[in-house]
Amino acid sequence: MSDRDLEQALLLQGRIAAFVRAFGLHQPDRTPCGTPVPVSEAHAIGELDRDGSMTQSELARRLHLEKSTVSRLVAQLIGRDWVRRVKHDGDARVVRLELTAAGSRVAGELAAARAARFADLLRNIPEAQRPAVIDAVTTLVAAATRQPAPTGGTRG
Repeated sequence: MSDRDLEQALLLQGRIAAFVRAFGLHQPDRTPCGTPVPVSEAHAIGELDRDGSMTQSELARRLHLEKSTVSRLVAQLIGRDWVRRVKHDGDARVVRLELTAAGSRVAGELAAARAARFADLLRNIPEAQRPAVIDAVTTLVAAATRQPAPTGGTRG
């Protein structure tokens, strides 16, 4: 790694750490929107709310978490009565996770709080810079997941 690459890596590290703190991502028992729900639980509920029932393995893949971590996470969600396990029609060996009525209510509250938080964040970014910011975050996600960088982006 060249000196310039190291300098840029350290700069990126500092900027991402500053964003994590400013956005509240370093508070594991509270979402960045201020809801007193652990971040991992909020993400799991969001996935189940958006796409419906899924297996625990699918949830682990989507959250980029180990199966053992998701197993503990699901146990917590079941304990809160936000998620239940259901047998899959046609194959009793397949167990799927789905939101309960209480889980759906919490998912709606989280979605509303998230929408308000991101609308506020967006209002604080000059309109002309918004496409570049969105493109930069998209590129960061691709780099973090080792995916090819997207082309085209949100600009023009």
